[in-house]
Amino acid sequence: MEIVIKSWAEASQDAYLIRKQVFVQEQGVPEELELDEFDSSAQHILVYQGDACIATARLVKLDDACSQIGRMAVLSPFRRQGIGMAILRALIDLAKREQISSLVLHSQVIAIPFYEKLGFKGDGPFYDEAGILHRNMMLSLANVLL
Repeated sequence: MEIVIKSWAEASQDAYLIRKQVFVQEQGVPEELELDEFDSSAQHILVYQGDACIATARLVKLDDACSQIGRMAVLSPFRRQGIGMAILRALIDLAKREQISSLVLHSQVIAIPFYEKLGFKGDGPFYDEAGILHRNMMLSLANVLL
Protein backbone atom coordinates (compact mmCIF):
# COMPACT_ATOMS: atom_id res chain seq x y z
CA MET A 1 0.00 0.00 0.00
CA GLU A 2 1.31 3.43 -0.96
CA ILE A 3 -0.14 6.74 0.25
CA VAL A 4 0.58 9.78 -1.91
CA ILE A 5 -0.39 13.46 -1.81
CA LYS A 6 -1.34 15.07 -5.11
CA SER A 7 -2.90 18.22 -6.51
CA TRP A 8 -6.33 17.95 -8.12
CA ALA A 9 -4.72 18.13 -11.57
CA GLU A 10 -2.73 14.99 -10.70
CA ALA A 11 -5.41 13.26 -8.60
CA SER A 12 -8.68 14.04 -10.35
CA GLN A 13 -9.05 10.90 -12.45
CA ASP A 14 -8.30 8.38 -9.69
CA ALA A 15 -9.98 10.35 -6.89
CA TYR A 16 -13.16 10.91 -8.85
CA LEU A 17 -13.50 7.23 -9.75
CA ILE A 18 -13.30 6.28 -6.06
CA ARG A 19 -15.71 9.03 -4.99
CA LYS A 20 -18.18 8.20 -7.74
CA GLN A 21 -18.25 4.53 -6.77
CA VAL A 22 -18.55 5.14 -3.01
CA PHE A 23 -20.65 8.29 -2.76
CA VAL A 24 -22.73 8.30 -5.95
CA GLN A 25 -23.23 4.59 -6.68
CA GLU A 26 -23.21 3.11 -3.15
CA GLN A 27 -24.67 5.96 -1.10
CA GLY A 28 -26.90 7.67 -3.65
CA VAL A 29 -25.33 11.14 -3.45
CA PRO A 30 -26.35 13.13 -6.55
CA GLU A 31 -23.42 13.12 -8.97
CA GLU A 32 -23.62 16.89 -9.46
CA LEU A 33 -22.78 17.37 -5.76
CA GLU A 34 -19.66 15.24 -5.83
CA LEU A 35 -17.31 17.74 -7.47
CA ASP A 36 -17.10 21.23 -6.02
CA GLU A 37 -15.08 24.43 -5.99
CA PHE A 38 -12.76 23.12 -3.25
CA ASP A 39 -11.25 20.26 -5.26
CA SER A 40 -8.92 22.51 -7.25
CA SER A 41 -7.33 24.08 -4.16
CA ALA A 42 -7.30 20.97 -1.96
CA GLN A 43 -4.49 18.54 -1.36
CA HIS A 44 -5.63 15.02 -2.22
CA ILE A 45 -4.52 11.83 -0.54
CA LEU A 46 -4.64 8.73 -2.72
CA VAL A 47 -3.97 5.18 -1.63
CA TYR A 48 -2.63 2.70 -4.16
CA GLN A 49 -2.32 -1.04 -3.99
CA GLY A 50 -0.07 -1.85 -6.91
CA ASP A 51 -1.37 0.23 -9.81
CA ALA A 52 -4.93 0.40 -8.47
CA CYS A 53 -6.22 3.40 -6.55
CA ILE A 54 -8.33 2.06 -3.66
CA ALA A 55 -9.01 5.10 -1.47
CA THR A 56 -8.96 8.89 -1.38
CA ALA A 57 -9.55 11.96 0.80
CA ARG A 58 -8.82 15.65 0.60
CA LEU A 59 -7.59 18.46 2.84
CA VAL A 60 -8.98 21.95 2.23
CA LYS A 61 -7.30 24.91 3.94
CA LEU A 62 -10.03 27.11 5.41
CA ASP A 63 -7.71 29.72 6.96
CA ASP A 64 -4.23 29.92 8.50
CA ALA A 65 -5.25 27.86 11.52
CA CYS A 66 -7.89 25.41 10.28
CA SER A 67 -8.28 22.87 7.50
CA GLN A 68 -11.16 20.61 6.57
CA ILE A 69 -10.96 16.90 5.83
CA GLY A 70 -13.44 15.75 3.24
CA ARG A 71 -14.42 13.30 0.54
CA MET A 72 -12.81 10.41 2.42
CA ALA A 73 -13.68 7.15 0.66
CA VAL A 74 -12.32 3.60 0.60
CA LEU A 75 -13.52 1.08 -1.99
CA SER A 76 -15.74 -1.58 -0.44
CA PRO A 77 -13.39 -4.61 -0.79
CA PHE A 78 -10.64 -2.72 1.08
CA ARG A 79 -12.63 -1.50 4.09
CA ARG A 80 -11.92 -2.63 7.66
CA GLN A 81 -8.24 -3.15 6.85
CA GLY A 82 -6.88 0.01 8.49
CA ILE A 83 -6.72 2.01 5.25
CA GLY A 84 -9.11 4.70 6.46
CA MET A 85 -7.10 5.11 9.65
CA ALA A 86 -3.87 5.35 7.62
CA ILE A 87 -5.45 8.09 5.48
CA LEU A 88 -6.63 9.98 8.55
CA ARG A 89 -3.16 9.79 10.13
CA ALA A 90 -1.61 11.04 6.87
CA LEU A 91 -4.04 13.96 6.77
CA ILE A 92 -3.30 14.86 10.39
CA ASP A 93 0.44 14.65 9.70
CA LEU A 94 0.06 16.85 6.61
CA ALA A 95 -1.92 19.45 8.58
CA LYS A 96 0.66 19.48 11.37
CA ARG A 97 3.51 19.98 8.86
CA GLU A 98 1.60 22.97 7.51
CA GLN A 99 1.23 24.34 11.06
CA ILE A 100 -2.55 23.97 11.06
CA SER A 101 -3.88 24.00 14.62
CA SER A 102 -7.27 22.37 14.10
CA LEU A 103 -9.12 20.10 11.72
CA VAL A 104 -12.83 19.94 11.01
CA LEU A 105 -14.91 17.49 9.01
CA HIS A 106 -18.50 16.60 8.18
CA SER A 107 -18.92 13.04 9.44
CA GLN A 108 -21.66 10.72 8.37
CA VAL A 109 -23.28 9.56 11.62
CA ILE A 110 -22.23 5.97 10.96
CA ALA A 111 -18.55 7.08 10.81
CA ILE A 112 -18.48 9.11 14.05
CA PRO A 113 -16.93 6.28 16.15
CA PHE A 114 -14.16 5.93 13.54
CA TYR A 115 -13.16 9.59 13.86
CA GLU A 116 -13.48 9.53 17.65
CA LYS A 117 -10.69 6.90 17.76
CA LEU A 118 -8.20 9.64 16.84
CA GLY A 119 -9.69 12.25 19.15
CA PHE A 120 -12.22 14.05 16.97
CA LYS A 121 -15.12 15.47 18.98
CA GLY A 122 -18.69 16.14 17.85
CA ASP A 123 -19.39 19.83 17.30
CA GLY A 124 -22.94 21.10 16.91
CA PRO A 125 -26.20 19.48 15.87
CA PHE A 126 -26.88 16.66 13.45
CA TYR A 127 -27.94 17.70 9.94
CA ASP A 128 -28.79 16.35 6.52
CA GLU A 129 -26.15 16.61 3.81
CA ALA A 130 -26.93 15.05 0.42
CA GLY A 131 -29.64 12.93 2.02
CA ILE A 132 -27.31 11.46 4.68
CA LEU A 133 -27.31 12.36 8.39
CA HIS A 134 -24.06 14.13 9.40
CA ARG A 135 -22.44 15.90 12.32
CA ASN A 136 -19.48 18.26 12.30
CA MET A 137 -16.42 17.02 14.14
CA MET A 138 -13.31 18.89 15.26
CA LEU A 139 -9.79 17.99 16.33
CA SER A 140 -7.28 20.30 18.00
CA LEU A 141 -3.80 19.35 16.82
CA ALA A 142 -2.00 20.97 19.75
CA ASN A 143 -1.53 17.73 21.67
CA VAL A 144 -1.87 15.12 18.91
CA LEU A 145 1.11 12.79 18.71
CA LEU A 146 1.28 10.37 15.78
